[in-house]
Formats: sequence, C-alpha cells, structure tokens
Amino acid sequence: MIPTPFEQMVRMLARLPAIGRRSAERIAFKLIRQNETLLTDLTASLNEAHRLLCSCSRCGAVTLREKDPCGLCTDSTRDPVICLVEDAADVEAIEEAGGFHGRYHVLGGKLSPMKGTGPGDLRLNLLKQRNGEEHIREVVIALNTDVESDATAHFLRDQLAPLGVRCTRLAFGLPAGSGVEYADAVTLSRAMRGRSDWS
Repeated sequence: MIPTPFEQMVRMLARLPAIGRRSAERIAFKLIRQNETLLTDLTASLNEAHRLLCSCSRCGAVTLREKDPCGLCTDSTRDPVICLVEDAADVEAIEEAGGFHGRYHVLGGKLSPMKGTGPGDLRLNLLKQRNGEEHIREVVIALNTDVESDATAHFLRDQLAPLGVRCTRLAFGLPAGSGVEYADAVTLSRAMRGRSDWS
C-alpha cells in the first residue's frame, strides 16, 4: 500500500510537462531513496526559485522578482520587433541561438479546442497593449509546426492585421546537418515554399 504523501508527490510530478504517471513514480521513488541529499537539495532549490523568480509582467519570460520587467523588456537598444513564442523556454532558446535583437512576448500556450484552450487563455490583450505603448513595427510568430500552432498563427495574424503591424512567421526548412531523405513531407513542402535566393 503506497502512502498518501507519496501518491500526492506522484500526482504533482505528473503535472509537469513530458512526465507521465510511470516517470513520476520513478522520480518519486528516487527522491525518497535519496531523501537526505537529493530530496533536501531539490526542496531547497524549489523554495529559492519560488522566493526569487517570477514571470516578467510585460513579456512573460522568467526573471528575478526584483528585476520585473526583465532586462530584455527594459533594454532600450533592442529593436521594436516582438518575437511571439508559446513558452518562456522558447525565449531562452532564441536568445542562445543569436540573430534576433528584438523583444519577446510569451503567449503561455496555443489554441487547442481539444484541451479547452481558447483565445482568452492566451496573453493576447497584453500583446495588443504593448503594441500601442511600444510602437511595434513587426511581430515574428515563432511557434511550432503542429496543427494547433498553425491555427494559432493564423488567428494571431488576423488579430494583428487591423493594428497595422507587419506579421511574419519563422521560416521552416531542413535542420542543419540533416539530409533531404530524412525529412518528412511537411518539412520538405514548407522548405520548398519558403525557398529564397542564394547569396
């Protein structure tokens, strides 16, 4: 018989992205077995994160509570272009890749009727407010390539067009180091449609 506190830990772990019930159980067993080290350190780390970190009130990226809005939002040298992403982790990925020197806006999800996520669940009103305050000249939609992301991108384009904002989408193509024979049909089709002059 598994004790209730253990079951509660498993339920909480299973709420995290990409962790199912079985993975949550394995993690919980590992934490309990290493109670004096791993569980103690993890608990301290989570408490510290809860005390010091938050989502930026303007863009939604992760920042220190004492630096809200975040450094990306308050940097006056950044371009008046907003990169629209689904999750705060996407901000980190794009920043690490380099090549973009604008600002960000985290939607906090994507439209998904199957999961009950509608326009009211996304941070769209804040985006429209930022457009008026920051005089944004372009919004780059940097969402994934699944059906829900495509639907969200089309919806966003329709919402932003009346505001006079140029709306672009990331180019899709073949990943670096990969071959044509390994690409799926959707990737190849998008790469062909998005082809450009070679300079």
